[in-house]
Amino acid sequence: MTDVQAERPGGVVPLGPPAVEDRGILADQIAFVAAPTPIATEARNALIARYGECPLDRAKIVVALGGDGFMLETIHQVLVLNVPVYGMNRGSVGFLMNPYSEHDLPARLSRAQAAELHPLRMHAVTATGSVEEALAFNEVSLLRQLRQASKIRISVDGRVRLEELSCDGVLISTPAGSTAYNLSAHGPIVPLSANLLPLTPISAFRPRRWRGALLPSNADVLFEVLETDKRPTAAVADFTEVRDVVSVAVSEDRTVTVTVLFDPDQGLSERIIAEQFTV
Repeated sequence: MTDVQAERPGGVVPLGPPAVEDRGILADQIAFVAAPTPIATEARNALIARYGECPLDRAKIVVALGGDGFMLETIHQVLVLNVPVYGMNRGSVGFLMNPYSEHDLPARLSRAQAAELHPLRMHAVTATGSVEEALAFNEVSLLRQLRQASKIRISVDGRVRLEELSCDGVLISTPAGSTAYNLSAHGPIVPLSANLLPLTPISAFRPRRWRGALLPSNADVLFEVLETDKRPTAAVADFTEVRDVVSVAVSEDRTVTVTVLFDPDQGLSERIIAEQFTV
């Protein structure tokens, strides 16, 4: 049995020993979690009937059944457990998921390639002075709450780069999340090895021709909301929403890591490259 492998700049390198050593032990160490939909719940029941059920807090691998949204929820849930997550698509898009199959799952997991993801950390201050923090493995977005466009000042590493952006919103994305909301907002797709963060406006009104920027992954970004009483704005980190923000600081947190598993030749780096040639 080969070592689990990890995607790294310059190629694939060993991540360490296999997640488990043989098929029998592996089956005993899988925790199955499912989105609250009939198709995902049915898949979970079928897999538990075939491979057994391991409590989440004792699992060596977590198999998530659902779509990309549920995969993100699972990633957040297992952060404190420090276990890899292998997704199988029982949802809609499934960009972060592997094809669903009940057949020979332990062998699939033993061959899986690993991608290590680091989140963005959002530090949001609200109009009442409260402070909220959250992690985002896809993106942090600022969005207008009412009919009025938001007005946002953008600073990078302590220097104001855009004095006033009038828009429906603006987002900063991880490379892994660059194919999600960022792409829908016409932001660039970024390879995992690029160490870049896309900064993308959402329906910008002024400056009309500004299409965003690519920032180094170690950049510290500050969004300041202007005219907060007239133009209330919310901040969202993955699925955590904070309303009526006055400022939002965002930076990559490399002290936090999650490992996501993919079938051979379908790793996350390959998927991101392939997405750029999708027509």
